[in-house]
Amino acid sequence: MSNTIQRHWETIYQTKTPAEVSWTQQDPQPSLEWILKLDLPRNSAIIDVGGGDSILVDKLIEHGYTDITVLDISTEAIERAKRRLGVSASHVQWILCDILAFKPTRKYAIWHDRAAFHFQTDSRAIGKYMEILKHSLNGHFIVGTFSTEGPIKCSGLDITQYDEKSMRELLMRNELQVIKQERVNHTTPKGANQNFLFTLAATSPDSNGKI
Repeated sequence: MSNTIQRHWETIYQTKTPAEVSWTQQDPQPSLEWILKLDLPRNSAIIDVGGGDSILVDKLIEHGYTDITVLDISTEAIERAKRRLGVSASHVQWILCDILAFKPTRKYAIWHDRAAFHFQTDSRAIGKYMEILKHSLNGHFIVGTFSTEGPIKCSGLDITQYDEKSMRELLMRNELQVIKQERVNHTTPKGANQNFLFTLAATSPDSNGKI
């Protein structure tokens, strides 16, 4: 785990409330909608990579999903989510880890990422992320990144922007089938607009679901 990056995110979560960070969503869309439309069994394994204290996990629990994992680099982010969930936090597997150091021991039916992938800014890091993803995914990959119309930084860190073509080509090179792409405007708690590109891909054409 990169100590510098971990300290950066610990500081963010220790000093800022959800209303003071740009990524906060009261309604985690389109992520939740896409997951629900896949209509997978409620015991399907779902991982939210870089989930932080996102309320996506709350919504998944409300909709009856029973095998949920949240991975984040920040202890404080995970603890905030646990405090918010209360007793429901015991039904979630929490993993404190830099995604590039993650060594999954199982397969996931859904790998969701609205927070970690676009922070991979060089070919080595992107390649390592994709290697870990392919090793542990048997189903659907839902990824939200800043689009080419979005910000070039987040929380003071550089990010990689994507358009539909660059994301599709990257996923196809890594043997993932792109099912759906959509640009989404996110309004931050302070009223700024951020444009995201959301992409749904699958490990095989038979994994398309009903979306």
